[in-house]
Amino acid sequence: MSNHIDVTDAGREYAAAYAAQYTTCDLPLALRLYQQLLRSHPGTREFDYSRTQVQNIVRAVVPVQELLEAELELAQTRLAGAA
Repeated sequence: MSNHIDVTDAGREYAAAYAAQYTTCDLPLALRLYQQLLRSHPGTREFDYSRTQVQNIVRAVVPVQELLEAELELAQTRLAGAA
């Protein structure tokens, strides 16, 4: 029995982004790394984890009222385009 763990490219990229976020507290770098992973590895577990971490960063740095206003504007724009 082997304890070998096969780490994927997505796993390595997620680990780097996570370290930037929580170890070095470099949120701009972490956000860029998560965005890169989201573009290059759709459909992976790391994609889902990265999306959650991006949301965590956004909630940490953007005031709640500003988020609400942006969400409302986005929804209104989508609804206007659907009409």
